[in-house]
Amino acid sequence: MLDTASATLFSGGAQGSESAFGAAAETYGIQEVTFSYAGNETERSRGLRVLSADDLSLRDVSVQYVSRLMGRNYPSHTDELSFRSLLQSICWQVASGKEIFVVGEILADGTVKGGTGWGAEFAKICNKPLFVFDQAQGEWFRWDQARWVPARGVTVTREAFTGTGTRALNDAGRLAITQLFERSFRR
Repeated sequence: MLDTASATLFSGGAQGSESAFGAAAETYGIQEVTFSYAGNETERSRGLRVLSADDLSLRDVSVQYVSRLMGRNYPSHTDELSFRSLLQSICWQVASGKEIFVVGEILADGTVKGGTGWGAEFAKICNKPLFVFDQAQGEWFRWDQARWVPARGVTVTREAFTGTGTRALNDAGRLAITQLFERSFRR
């Protein structure tokens, strides 16, 4: 088990999974860094770090690249700047953590559903330990560099970790986050 005094959660503070990760971190007395950017509203403000335009540019990513990589159509040019800022913010979350935990749904093509999927793909690109709790299947999976494999008893093993995921958090996902913290940290 990790000592809570030396642990830090990196997240985006959005409704759903990120908010649940943040609330759990606060309950355990774990430091929290909540990345945001101008014009973005977060549900959590504890440890808020508003990324400047210069900060965002350090994690620049093309919406077209992400669309091709994920096999999805993302926003048109009208929405592209805001969406790009979201993608850059997700890059900050993933780059900051040494281990990545996602709550969502793994799709047949091996990507994770929704915008959450970019965080998982970026974690793969960065070769970070990556775990996804699939709400549809009700279990944790670990990325083994080629495919998703079931993972039991998942714990946080690194002091700097990222918690992200779907805004549509269900009871199984909420319980998975609670149990992850119970298995990983001393109170």
